[in-house]
Amino acid sequence: MYFDVTIVSSEKEKLKEIANEQEVKYFSLEITRKITPLQDLWCLVRLVSFLRQEKPHFVHSHTPKAGIIGMLAAYIAGVPVRMHTVAGLPLMEATGVKRWVLNVVERTKYFCSTHVYPNSKGLETFIIQNKFCTPKKIKVLGSGSSNGIDTSYFDPEQVSQAQQVALKNELGIEPNDFVFCFVGRLVKDKGINELIQAFVTISKKHSSAKLMLVGHTEAELDPLHPETLNRIEFDESIIEVGFQKDIRPYLAIADLFTFPSYREGFPNVILQANAMGVPCIVSDINGCNELIKQGENGLIVPSKNSEILKEQMELLLENPNHLKASKSEIRNFIVSNFEREVFWELLLKEYKALEKNV
Repeated sequence: MYFDVTIVSSEKEKLKEIANEQEVKYFSLEITRKITPLQDLWCLVRLVSFLRQEKPHFVHSHTPKAGIIGMLAAYIAGVPVRMHTVAGLPLMEATGVKRWVLNVVERTKYFCSTHVYPNSKGLETFIIQNKFCTPKKIKVLGSGSSNGIDTSYFDPEQVSQAQQVALKNELGIEPNDFVFCFVGRLVKDKGINELIQAFVTISKKHSSAKLMLVGHTEAELDPLHPETLNRIEFDESIIEVGFQKDIRPYLAIADLFTFPSYREGFPNVILQANAMGVPCIVSDINGCNELIKQGENGLIVPSKNSEILKEQMELLLENPNHLKASKSEIRNFIVSNFEREVFWELLLKEYKALEKNV
């Protein structure tokens, strides 16, 4: 190991399990994803105290909430190297007072950081255009991503034909059905309302169409429309399988991955789908439009537009050969540009270069 590592996160039991598995130290901090000022302040106080006691040389934060608490605490505690990875900005969908508040939070986060790592070129441009941070602090590692992906794990060869047949039988999918797939949180910001609306229209015309939803809802944070929830529950062409630790079997039986999200950083799930050789339809937003080349490994559609989404889904259902890239070419692009171990080497090189600041 190159560094002495302590991981800080919520969910103490899960954190402890990961720390033991990776043979590192841990510190539990109950950071919520919601806006909880009093609890957030308490987390900040505890983290400052912990950092002053431990005196780390580096603090590297991820996610919006952990980023502001982590970078502010590290700044107050005088940690020399304060790194933050930007993997998405919720403020992109905010308006009015909420947007103003989130802008202030974002600027504060970057002010407290010494180095900022957007996980896509689109995020880098957005941050600079909105003057959240000085360009000299910002760097995108490699081709983007927060961690790359393990392309030997996300490999279609890892899921046998027998496994695929068994899973299709279990889910009631016929051999000649065309399977659309979504993987992620089933929430408004992921474009699920538009996806369901588009698919329902398609399924009325194409009885062989199936939509497979892999993920869980978040009713408190970002609820779906009641009509959408009703369709998911009662439409027999829509297959909801919930959260799955291993998504490879589901990607292996998919003909097309659909991802009509409103905002992203650099979505791992598109890397994973493409690594499995599955073409994608994605929203025209940063991250997504950097990974998908129009007409080659997928199609790009405007976000929040169910009609155009429907047209493009139907286009590929009726003409699967419309795309130029073969399944192997789709996979090879990911292997060549986003292999996890290559990204790890870039990150290690970055850490070593920053040691001089300690």
